[in-house]
Amino acid sequence: MMTQVQQAPVQGYSHQAFEPVRQAFQQNFIDGLETGASLAIEIDGQRVLDLWGGHTDATNTQAWGKDTLSIVFSNTKPATALCAHRLVQDGMLDLDKPLGHYWPAFAEGPRRQITPRMLLDHSAGLPALREKLPHDAAFDWDYMVSRLEREMPFWEPGTRVGYHGLTFGWLVGELVRRVSGVDLGIYFRRQFAEPLGLDFWIGLPEEHEHRVAVISAPPAAQAPRNAFEAEIATRPDSIAAQYYANTGGWRPAGFNSRAGHAAQLGAANGITNARSLARLYGTLAIGGSREGASVLDPDVLDSATRISSATHKDACLCVPTRFAAGFMREMDNRAVGADSACIGRDAYGHVGAGGSVAFASPSRRMGFAYTMNRMGAGVLLNERADRLITATYQVLARLDQDLKPHSPS
Repeated sequence: MMTQVQQAPVQGYSHQAFEPVRQAFQQNFIDGLETGASLAIEIDGQRVLDLWGGHTDATNTQAWGKDTLSIVFSNTKPATALCAHRLVQDGMLDLDKPLGHYWPAFAEGPRRQITPRMLLDHSAGLPALREKLPHDAAFDWDYMVSRLEREMPFWEPGTRVGYHGLTFGWLVGELVRRVSGVDLGIYFRRQFAEPLGLDFWIGLPEEHEHRVAVISAPPAAQAPRNAFEAEIATRPDSIAAQYYANTGGWRPAGFNSRAGHAAQLGAANGITNARSLARLYGTLAIGGSREGASVLDPDVLDSATRISSATHKDACLCVPTRFAAGFMREMDNRAVGADSACIGRDAYGHVGAGGSVAFASPSRRMGFAYTMNRMGAGVLLNERADRLITATYQVLARLDQDLKPHSPS
C-alpha cells in the first residue's frame, strides 16, 4: 500500500512500512539541517519511497520539485566506474593490464606500474596535481588530461591508498574515452542512463539547467574539525591540501556555474536526484538487469564491487578507507573516533561532498539514495544521512521480524 505524503515541507510517497524513514527525512528539515533534499529507496526492483522537500536556493524562494536535480559530487565516481566495468564485460578492457597498454603516456617511468584497477581503487598514486592549475582549467578536458600525463606518482603505484578526489574523473574518464571511442558522458548515457531511464547526467545539457538546485557550501570552521581539515590548515604541501585547494576553478565557484554543470567531471559533477540514483543501485542490487535492460553481468558486478584496497589512514582523507574498483565499501571508523560511512557490511556505493550518499545492499536487494543542496561538515557522512540510513535498516529489521514464522503457543 502506498500512502501519499502531504505534510510540509516533504512531498512524494512512501510505503506505509517506511513511515519512520519519511519521518526521519522530515525531521532533518524540522531541525533546520536542510535547504532542499530528495530521498528514494527501491526494494526488489520496486520503489517503496520517493520523497523531496525544501527549496532549491538558500533564499527559500524556489520549491524543490519532483524533478529537481542537484550535483551529487563524488556519487559521480561509481557512474564513471560502471563505464569502465562495461568495457571489461565487452572484452575491451582488462583492469590488471598496464595502463600504458591503453594510454601510451603511462608506458614509461614509475607510472608504467599503474593499472586501470589502481585508478579505480585509489591506489595509483595520482590523487592531486602539484603545480597550480590555471583558472577554469577543470573545465578543459584536454588540458587536465595533459597535466595528468606529466604528473609523477606521489607513491609507488599500488603500495598506498589515497583518495583521488578529482583526478579520478579525468583518469578513468580518459581511459573510457580511449577504449570506447566516445566521451565519458555520452558513453554513460548510452550504456546506463538511457536503458534504465535515469535522469542522470555527466555533462548537463543546457535545456536542463533550470532544474538544478543551487549548492550552498558549508560555513568555514574556526578550527579544524578532523585530521583532513588539519592537514589542509597546517600543511599546504600535503596531499590533502593540494587536492582541496588546487581544483582549477571547480571548488567552490564551479558548483553553481554553467561551465561547472556542462563539463564532464567524472569524479565530481554528476547531476541527478535520489530517484535516479536509487533506480541505478536498485538495478545493481538485483543482479544488474531489469525490465529487459541488462547493464552489467552478475560476475562482472561481483568483481567490480569486491574490496581491492584498504588502509588505516588514507593518504588524502586521513581516515581509514575501504574501496572496491570505483565504489566505497562500508567505512565504520567510530571505534577510532573518525568520520564514517556506515552503509551496511555488504553494501557498496559512495558518499558525496557535503553528505549525500547512494548505495546498493545485495542482501536486502535494496537501492538507497539521498541528495541535498546544503553541504554539511565531515569527510564522509554527517548526521542527516546517518539518521536516514539508520531508520531504513531499522524498518528492514522490523519487517524481517514480522516475516519470521511464529511457533504455536
